[in-house]
Amino acid sequence: MHINVCPCGSGMAFMQCCEKYILGYETAPTALALMQSRYSAYVVKNADYLIATTHESTRNLFSKDEILRWASENQWQKLEIISFEETIVEFQAFFRGPDAKEYIHHERSSFEKIAGHWFYKEGVFFET
Repeated sequence: MHINVCPCGSGMAFMQCCEKYILGYETAPTALALMQSRYSAYVVKNADYLIATTHESTRNLFSKDEILRWASENQWQKLEIISFEETIVEFQAFFRGPDAKEYIHHERSSFEKIAGHWFYKEGVFFET
């Protein structure tokens, strides 16, 4: 999949934004950068990155196949960051489901930095 503009909404080129984290060239410097790159990983269907950037305490909650199915069956429209603190990111991910209806995934995610690397720890989901 060739993407010019980064799906995270930064307006930057994908290769200069989230792709460098997804491909492992650099480590996401903040929880916000990790969140944005994880959204982009859903868009490009990179389950390995999503698993690798999930905290070990919650990593086994979803299999690679489940992540790929969720990423593939939805058409990701845009990411909207609502708020950001050092270890917390609240966001809305807009997508079209397999039924062609529009949905919003609204989550307040917590992250933890371990040995210089950020990991998604858990999320609180909101009804939209």
